[in-house]
Amino acid sequence: MGERHLTDVRGSLAVPVLSTAAMIAMMERSATTLAQEQLENGQATVGFEVCVKHVAGAVEGSTCTVSAELREVIDARKLRFGVEVREGERTIGLGTHERRVIDARRHAAAARAD
Repeated sequence: MGERHLTDVRGSLAVPVLSTAAMIAMMERSATTLAQEQLENGQATVGFEVCVKHVAGAVEGSTCTVSAELREVIDARKLRFGVEVREGERTIGLGTHERRVIDARRHAAAARAD
């Protein structure tokens, strides 16, 4: 875990810890990687919902493990994941993350049209 993942909450903490935003990004990246296994050529996913709890701190130099488990696929386009960040035996964060399957080409074309 590098410096860009840390916060001292604007100087209010004596020791920087893993920020909630960085923890969520790690969870999302793990779910995205797992989602790739479910996709057809030309598809991608976008994050839709994150519902997590940051339950413990992880200080600079900690080694955190991130996991995602695909728990549900709805209508072949809604992917629901259980996500977790651990430092050894300690749970740092846990919750759920939802992603939607999109047509990557159509998405790119719409973005260019804006």
